[in-house]
Amino acid sequence: MTEPIRIAVVGHTNAGKTSLLRTLTRRVNFGEVSQQPGTTRHVEAVELQVDGRAAVRFFDTPGLEDAVALREHLAAFDDKEFTPPERVRRFLQGPEAHGAFEQEAKVLRTLLEVDAAFLVIDAREPVLPKFRAEIELLNACARPVLPVLNFVRDAESREPAWKELLSAYGLHVVVRFDAAAPFVGAERELYRDLATLLRERRAQLDGVAAFLQAEFGQRRQAAATRIAELLVDAAAMRRSASAVEFAIESSRLRLIAALQKDVFDKAQQAASDLLALYGFREGDADEAPLPLVEGRWSMDFFHPEALKDAGILLGKGVAVGAAVGVVADLALHGLSLGAGAALGGAIGGALSQGLGPLGRKLANKLRDVQELTVEDRVLFVIASWQLRLLRALEQRGHAAVDRIAAGADAAGTEAARRPLAEVVRAAQPARSHPDWETGPRLRWREAPQRQDVVLRVAERVRTAAEAIEQAAA
Repeated sequence: MTEPIRIAVVGHTNAGKTSLLRTLTRRVNFGEVSQQPGTTRHVEAVELQVDGRAAVRFFDTPGLEDAVALREHLAAFDDKEFTPPERVRRFLQGPEAHGAFEQEAKVLRTLLEVDAAFLVIDAREPVLPKFRAEIELLNACARPVLPVLNFVRDAESREPAWKELLSAYGLHVVVRFDAAAPFVGAERELYRDLATLLRERRAQLDGVAAFLQAEFGQRRQAAATRIAELLVDAAAMRRSASAVEFAIESSRLRLIAALQKDVFDKAQQAASDLLALYGFREGDADEAPLPLVEGRWSMDFFHPEALKDAGILLGKGVAVGAAVGVVADLALHGLSLGAGAALGGAIGGALSQGLGPLGRKLANKLRDVQELTVEDRVLFVIASWQLRLLRALEQRGHAAVDRIAAGADAAGTEAARRPLAEVVRAAQPARSHPDWETGPRLRWREAPQRQDVVLRVAERVRTAAEAIEQAAA
């Protein structure tokens, strides 16, 4: 059995070492992340699992606090008979390693026992003499060191100055990373670059990179399927009531509110499932409203402004068309109220689904029954919001301490509107199958046809996610 690759994560105090490990291992609860310096005081180990086995074992080390003084102390051991690693070992056997330089000793002792090190650098920091001393101490341990420039997206990043310093010490392979908002594929590049330093472990590191790439695709597919489940569920929702109930305003509003709440609850659960899928906690999502719409991340999908925007987008050459299986003679708060339109309207709304929905609607008309369903505009808003949340989760590192914000609405771009409309269109068959709605029914069993529709919608969701990703690039 291949032993896991041992990596020491080292660097100056508060450079983001624990943050990097949270992102690399997807362990949001690992260690403690704080703005206060010296948060990590002991060496802690955490593993990256690949196919159920430990592939990489990381060692989170304390921050180097006084590298300049330690470098001067080691100068006393400057005997030409000893190599730099031997001088470090002599220091570790002395009393200072358990006294004034206890924290630095923990770092150096760990570094002598691993295969390589990630030197985490806060790229916002000015290049000061203490950082030169740190690099010299790490090089003295004679282990491959891969610098990881953290927070490179920050406006105060001093990336060019850091690369110049690292090159002066022979550290030419540098990884750009951001533990709070990593670049797509940054983890895979990290291991590929490490393979250039650990050639004997190249096959193992290539396997880790391939695993991460496959895992990303599997996670996105699972997310697309969960969003598709939500949209099919919402499209299948149908609530019936007598015309008398709809004639009474208080009764009508109560029925509308009940269906809207059901939609909210389903969307909230789907968003929670996405958070769990990407390894985040329930409280990590932020208020991130659509334009002109205030609300929580499980936003008001029936807000007039949201519906207005969706209606405009759907009307710009990418309209889904009339809600199939719904006689939309009257719209109430994002819901379609059917069974009161002319027969021609009913036939037009049912053509693409056969006579089943039409037969039901004609029967309802004779019984004077009204039906409430969710409009396409609402499905469009739900799809847009879920995809925005998905994109935010894919771009978020597990080191981030701020709440998740979904950012600008990429669905408003020309490149994203049509794929989103295709998502809604793919969910239309569910409108003729109210039995497809999931719920607390004891004997509910998913029909094979429903599974087929979910798969088709999921494929459209993946296409839309790629279109939104390209539009935002």
